[in-house]
Amino acid sequence: MTDVNGPTIQRKSMTTDKKPTCRVVRAGAEFQGKQGHLLAPGISAQSVGSRRVHLQIARIPPGVKSNAHKHADHETAIYVLSGESEMRYGEKLEHHVTVRAGDFLYIPAGMPHLPYNQSESESCVAVIARTDPNEQESVILLPELDGVHKPL
Repeated sequence: MTDVNGPTIQRKSMTTDKKPTCRVVRAGAEFQGKQGHLLAPGISAQSVGSRRVHLQIARIPPGVKSNAHKHADHETAIYVLSGESEMRYGEKLEHHVTVRAGDFLYIPAGMPHLPYNQSESESCVAVIARTDPNEQESVILLPELDGVHKPL
C-alpha cells in the first residue's frame, strides 16, 4: 500500500484488549537500575503486559551504596532472600532500618530511601514487588540526599 508520502507500513498495536492470561517467565538479564543496584526483571508491563504490578530480583553487591531515590505514587514490598541490607529513609533520610534474609520490608509511595550493603563479602538479594508495572518508570533520583548521611 502506498500514499503520497511513500509506503504505508501497517503495524500491530502494542496495546491489546485481549483478556490477560497466566504466564511463566524467567528473570531477565541483570542490569544496573537508575537507583544504582542490580535488577533482574520478572513480571512487568514489558514482560507479560501487567497493568498494576511489577516483580523483580534486586541485588546489592558487597560494599555498594545505592542512590537516594523514591518511587512516585507506588508502594514497594521487599522480601530478602539472602544477605543483609541497611536503608536510610525519610524526607531527609533521618531514619534507619536493617533487613536480613527472611525479613519483609514495606516502603510507602513517595518515601525517599537509600539502601546500601555494608558487608565486605556477601551480596544482599531480594524479591521486590511494586505497584508500578514498569521496571524503572517511577524512579525519581534524589541526588541532594546522597551525601546527607554516611552509612552507619
